[in-house]
Amino acid sequence: MSITTRKTALSGLALAAVSSMLLAGCSAAPEQNNGSKSPAASNFIPCMVSDTGGFDDNSFNEIGKQGLDDAAKQLGTKANAVESQAETDYASNINNLVDQGCGIIVTVGFLLADATKTAATANPDVNFAIIDDNSITLPNVKPIVFDTAQAAFLAGYAAASYSKTGIVGTYGGIPIPPVTIFMDGFVDGVNYYNSVKGTSVKALGWDVATQTGAFTGGFEANDTAKSTAKNLLDQGVDVLLPVGGPIYKSGAEAIRDSGKDIALIGVDADVYNTDPSVKDLLLTSIMKAMQVGVKDVVIGASKGDFDNTPFVGTLKNGGVDIAPFHDFASKVNPDLQGELDALKADIISGKVKVESPSSPK
Repeated sequence: MSITTRKTALSGLALAAVSSMLLAGCSAAPEQNNGSKSPAASNFIPCMVSDTGGFDDNSFNEIGKQGLDDAAKQLGTKANAVESQAETDYASNINNLVDQGCGIIVTVGFLLADATKTAATANPDVNFAIIDDNSITLPNVKPIVFDTAQAAFLAGYAAASYSKTGIVGTYGGIPIPPVTIFMDGFVDGVNYYNSVKGTSVKALGWDVATQTGAFTGGFEANDTAKSTAKNLLDQGVDVLLPVGGPIYKSGAEAIRDSGKDIALIGVDADVYNTDPSVKDLLLTSIMKAMQVGVKDVVIGASKGDFDNTPFVGTLKNGGVDIAPFHDFASKVNPDLQGELDALKADIISGKVKVESPSSPK
């Protein structure tokens, strides 16, 4: 397990495949965009550049692309999506799409922010959207971000309630805001459970105060991710939250190898549905409605209805939430769902404050 610090920054990573979740923007979009003309829908090409996780990651890249494909289908056109094999591909992939006349280019993830900003600055007549970053303030770049700490808070509360050992844990891929926002909310949710129940459940793998914790160094499901998970399990963790696309697969391997009764928490989408191979391990998932957000932004851009006001997903507008307990419904405390419903209402009303340094401002 590596111990890493991270800088606090704006924005909130990286599946919500729940098309019924509605995502609302911070404010109504203006009638006209940043000055670029609105092409006919049939000539409008929606484009996307992935992070290195690829479009088969069962996570944020894949769900982002689903939103792109849904928009293209509605528009009667064909989407153009390009995978990045390495971080060095970001700039060239974006520039290639600019050259192909894309109507909008959606970049998937915080790590593409620099390349997106450079391309958008050089091409002010091209509209861009970026998932999980709101640091770019150009008129032709629209952030699609999520206050994931709110949903992660609920998951932390649920994990603390379910734990038999009194120890839960989390680890991330890279210490960037879209990852650590999950970890902040999760640990704070555990602490909130302790405060209202008078318990002392421990959360390992992330220290909210110092913003340090356990990271694998990337978003690949590999031996490093598995050993990081195993390190936490060896310390008695019986509910595990891996944050970073496919690294949950390594966490699942570590759980199966342990032979112990350990629950997994998914991220980005309801992983129970997106990856049935691990559904028997899943307590719940922390979801982000990226599919809905991407589709809405792309459709708007095709109509000339584009501005740079961030699209922020919250519990209130359905942009974030936790998944049902599915197979674990009979295993959790029968009062837990009611407690979570009440807690969700308190977060929405502001009675319970959920804050992370990485929450969208």
